[in-house]
Amino acid sequence: MSETQSSNTDLSKMANGVFHTKIIFVNSYFVDTPDNATGSFVLVDTGMPYAAGKIRRAVENRYGAGAKPTAIVLTHGHFDHAGSALALAEEWNVPVYAHRLELPYLTGKSDYPPQDPTVGGAIAQMSRLFPHSGYDLKNYVHALPDNGEIVEMRGWQAFHTPGHTAGHISLWRESDRILLAGDALATMNMDSWISNITEEREFCSPPKPFTTDWQAAQRSIQLLADLEPNIVAAGHGKPMTGADTAQKLKEFARNFEPPRKGRYAQTPAITDERGVVALPPPATDTVKIAAGAIAAGILVTALVGRSQTKQKSSKFLG
Repeated sequence: MSETQSSNTDLSKMANGVFHTKIIFVNSYFVDTPDNATGSFVLVDTGMPYAAGKIRRAVENRYGAGAKPTAIVLTHGHFDHAGSALALAEEWNVPVYAHRLELPYLTGKSDYPPQDPTVGGAIAQMSRLFPHSGYDLKNYVHALPDNGEIVEMRGWQAFHTPGHTAGHISLWRESDRILLAGDALATMNMDSWISNITEEREFCSPPKPFTTDWQAAQRSIQLLADLEPNIVAAGHGKPMTGADTAQKLKEFARNFEPPRKGRYAQTPAITDERGVVALPPPATDTVKIAAGAIAAGILVTALVGRSQTKQKSSKFLG
């Protein structure tokens, strides 16, 4: 199935009853749930902070004025996936579901492990400007059932796919083998500056600077490959919909290699139900060192120039 544009410009259809919209560089998904009630749907991930307006318009264009989801499901709580969760939950008065190991970062108890820009690549350099703080979704957030079954999302199964975050989940619809992978992987090369513009479809690592357990990430990718999905939609990139999608994912999982450098490349962040417990030491940031050296050089040059100007002025006055 090829991706088609919905009747409004905000949503694209990627599968039967599944639509998505792109918010700057991240996707939110709208999943129809007719088994619950006619016209009902669930929102999967809420995008960046201040994206509530765009999501609200997309909802009203597709489902009608005053429509709201029966629930919000978060694949994880990073700023680009949960950034508008509280605003929308408060406006719609709907529950927000996340894995129990994600709750410390969604209840104000802990920030996420800091991102690692030293891992290399375009998204790593951009991540220097991104927050790693958690959120407090107050009483709206609830732990997903341990069996992965969501009452408001019948026909779908939540799989725990840690690595990118400790409580990351991916969503699976067995009936037509549709996978919403979240950031367990990407369908574009986020390490490439060019691919961040073209979004050429390919299976790639989860966003590297925020992935804090690479061994767990590799196991999660293998779990998803074993599902043999027909369509894979991720948090970043366009959906993979070709007849060879399952085979490509298997090849990606078989050849997957964690990064060779970076803070979390060899040693993961240690987390539990309280949040962050222990972190490996930061890796040497050569870019920051270089930037500091350049800044210091500019400052020294300016001070020397200022001193020379004062000396010349003194000689002239003398």
